[in-house]
Amino acid sequence: MQKGDTLYSISRKYQITVAELRTANNLSDSDVIKSGQALVIPSADISNAAALSTTPGTDNRTRTNTDAAAAYTVQKGDTLYGIARKYNIKLAQLLSLNNMGNDAVIKTGQKLVVSAGTSVGDSVTQKAPDKDDTVETGDSSLLWPVSNPTVTYVKGKVSGVELSAKPNETVKSIRAGTVMYTGMYRGYGNVVFVESKTGLIYAYSWLGSVSVKKGDYVVCGDKVGTAGKDPDTGKMRLSFMVFKNGMPMDPAQAPRG
Repeated sequence: MQKGDTLYSISRKYQITVAELRTANNLSDSDVIKSGQALVIPSADISNAAALSTTPGTDNRTRTNTDAAAAYTVQKGDTLYGIARKYNIKLAQLLSLNNMGNDAVIKTGQKLVVSAGTSVGDSVTQKAPDKDDTVETGDSSLLWPVSNPTVTYVKGKVSGVELSAKPNETVKSIRAGTVMYTGMYRGYGNVVFVESKTGLIYAYSWLGSVSVKKGDYVVCGDKVGTAGKDPDTGKMRLSFMVFKNGMPMDPAQAPRG
């Protein structure tokens, strides 16, 4: 921490969300950071970012079956990120197992339910889908953020679709909701997260420009930005994902309107 640093400025520097930074350091909304304080910078993980971007108290999670789960006692210095890594589970799953909100702060001695998988030292860092992960095309007749796109499904660490677009084409919201995050996200360029009333996160990424700000309410058809260029091919495109409980779902199955 340097003099004048804030969680916001640090999050922008490392292209992650403030919520991820707080969770990685077990900080509550009221905690104040100080010059000289050491902070853990988590790996960028857009699934975690989505799970932590829902409004506290908005919970459409179904608690995970805990029959094959084990208990863990929180130790001094533990964070939710660290425990999820230790048990090689997603942060969203850990929150769900313990019926915790995305603003949760843990305390030494607290009992947590964890998956009974093998403990590992490091988790696999998520990355943007590789071109080799492209597996199928989707239904272009559905309502998408851009008009009449070629819809290409991408299956990788994070599943979603890539949509072809025209130069500087307007990207429109396909579901009403509140803008929870805008900005550069590592591996995904300019990103906009929109949270629906049911807690789904609609993620518009690789935008060329952003037209909304955090806290804005958008309805179906509102402009959220413009399409950007594929960094590898230079072609215009948009990456689009939808997350439920921090886990990617088929964007074609996500509610619209």
